[in-house]
Amino acid sequence: MDTIILIIAIVVVAFVLFAFFWPDKVHVERETIINAAPDAVFAHISDFNKWDAWSPWAKLDPNAKYTMTGSGVGQRMEWESEKRDVGSGSQEIIVLDTPNKMVTKLDFGSMGGGMATFDVKPSGNGTKVVWALDTNMREGVPLHMKPMATIFSFMMDGMLGKQYEQGLADLKTVVEAGHA
Repeated sequence: MDTIILIIAIVVVAFVLFAFFWPDKVHVERETIINAAPDAVFAHISDFNKWDAWSPWAKLDPNAKYTMTGSGVGQRMEWESEKRDVGSGSQEIIVLDTPNKMVTKLDFGSMGGGMATFDVKPSGNGTKVVWALDTNMREGVPLHMKPMATIFSFMMDGMLGKQYEQGLADLKTVVEAGHA
C-alpha cells in the first residue's frame, strides 16, 4: 500500500513540476463572413455600447453589471457577474484602425489577461471577420495557481472557441439585419 501511495505522490509532483514548463501561451481564433460592408461590421465591434446585441457573455448573464467609459482608443468596459462563466474584469481598446482592426487588452484580475484582436477585411461581396485571443496562461497568476493555469491552456480553444463562434454568429445576424 505504501508503494502505491509513493507512486501516486511521485506522479502528482512530477505532473505539477512539468506544468511549470509546458507551453503557457494560448491562441484562440474563429472567423466568419458577414454579408455587409466592413464599416457596417466595424461599427458593431468598435463600440462596447453595442456589444450587448451580439456578445456571447451578455446572454450568459443578463444581470451582469457593465460600465462603459470613453470612446475610440481608450474606451473601457468593466463587468461584474456572479456567474463563473462571465466573472469580473475589464477590456480596453488599445488599437483602433477603422474599419480594419481593433485590439483590446483584457484584464481578469488574478485569472490573468490577454489581448483580443478583431481583423475586418473585405471578402467578395461581404466582410471577413477574424476574432482572436492571445494570452499567457501563467502571467499575472499566483504561483500556487500556475500549474492549474497551464492545464487550462489545453482546454481554452474548446471552451472559448465555442463562445467566439456564437458571438460571431450573433454579430452576423445583427449586422445583416441592419440593426444600429
